[in-house]
Amino acid sequence: MDRRSLNLALAGSLAAALTTSVLPASAADETDTVKCYGVALAGQNDCAAGPGTTCAGTSSVDYQGNAWKAVPAGTCETMELPDDRMGSIEPLERDLPS
Repeated sequence: MDRRSLNLALAGSLAAALTTSVLPASAADETDTVKCYGVALAGQNDCAAGPGTTCAGTSSVDYQGNAWKAVPAGTCETMELPDDRMGSIEPLERDLPS
């Protein structure tokens, strides 16, 4: 095997090893969080919200019902929010921009 082939083989092995070690961690992160609607402050939603927003950070109303924030699984519906609001794993029809 010439030097170039050996370098390519080593680079491929390294890339495969790095990908294998990174993927399980990100897959675990996705299962540990849920989209929680109606809990983000204005401009602090994660991508993407509903009508009236385009992506992360574009909600214009505190606790906008169609804007979501990633939160730890199991905490969405139990978060303490002002005025008896509650988070939801489904979009809400409250606190929408006019």
